[in-house]
Amino acid sequence: MDAGIGNTIPRVSSIISFLNEERFLQEAIESVFDQSFGDWELLLVDDGSIDGSTGIARRYAEMNPEKVRYLEHEGHRNRGTSASRNLGVREARGDYIAYLDGDDVWMPHKLDKQVAILEAHPEAAMVCGPLLEWHSWNPNAKGTGRDRIYGAGPSGHHPFADTVVDPPNLLSLFLRNEQFIPAAALIRRHVIERVGGAEEEFRDSYEDPVFFVKLCRTEKVVVSTALGYKYRKHPNSCTSREIRSGEDKHNRLKYLDWIERYFLQQDFRDKKAWREFRRSQFLARHPALPMHLDSGYIAYRLKLLARKILPERMYESMRATAAKYRRRSPSREAL
Repeated sequence: MDAGIGNTIPRVSSIISFLNEERFLQEAIESVFDQSFGDWELLLVDDGSIDGSTGIARRYAEMNPEKVRYLEHEGHRNRGTSASRNLGVREARGDYIAYLDGDDVWMPHKLDKQVAILEAHPEAAMVCGPLLEWHSWNPNAKGTGRDRIYGAGPSGHHPFADTVVDPPNLLSLFLRNEQFIPAAALIRRHVIERVGGAEEEFRDSYEDPVFFVKLCRTEKVVVSTALGYKYRKHPNSCTSREIRSGEDKHNRLKYLDWIERYFLQQDFRDKKAWREFRRSQFLARHPALPMHLDSGYIAYRLKLLARKILPERMYESMRATAAKYRRRSPSREAL
């Protein structure tokens, strides 16, 4: 459908920021054209590419000037994903913003379903959903894993599935478990502007989590289980290169240090979010200890130790006292 062609102001501004994505960029662009929802514009933000992807993007803009615009930084500089997304948002005209990486693709009903959700929930700033970790795009590659749902999909068992989540509950959840960092999102443009957009010090790593920390601290979010995004897994992605080089550990610590500063600057006092943040920070700083920090594991090991070294009567007395305490104590959620 092409219902949006010719409209002066589109409902959705789709933003693809790319750097040297000659191999995959056309497929990403075509997945926008294949949307069943037609009221969109596409902003192609070139982050200083030196391969053929610049020519691909320019050709789409020349052939479809009513739908597609080509953007680049001054001097064709490379400034990173965050700066490129901010440039796209500044130039966007739509009420809603949707990001797509230059090596990924959308499924045909992605925008249709998400626009309907946000229009049904005007109180929500964003709708997010699961993504498909997409290995099967290259069936000839050796050592590739199976495709799997990541995040809020049926296999992700998201505790807030198909609900409107009040702040900062989603933030607390993904601080504890990064499986639930929002993905495949459609966001109201004025909310992006209100929270300050992407943090440009995070050029190409943790740019999504940093932005979602800011948004989920204060805004309501709809968590959908509708699958609409294919996240291509390949060895030349930014994530794969960081893991090979070992930069991922440094970047994670940088991300967590930023969260601490941000929470303090915002005078953020939610106890649960702080607790989950401190736990994540400690695990990142002490990667050899994660197993031993799980509360259930600690209780299990202490129980075995007590049973081994204490007289039976003392051990049974301690168990009875602990059971009485559990009955009288408030739930963990209330702490």
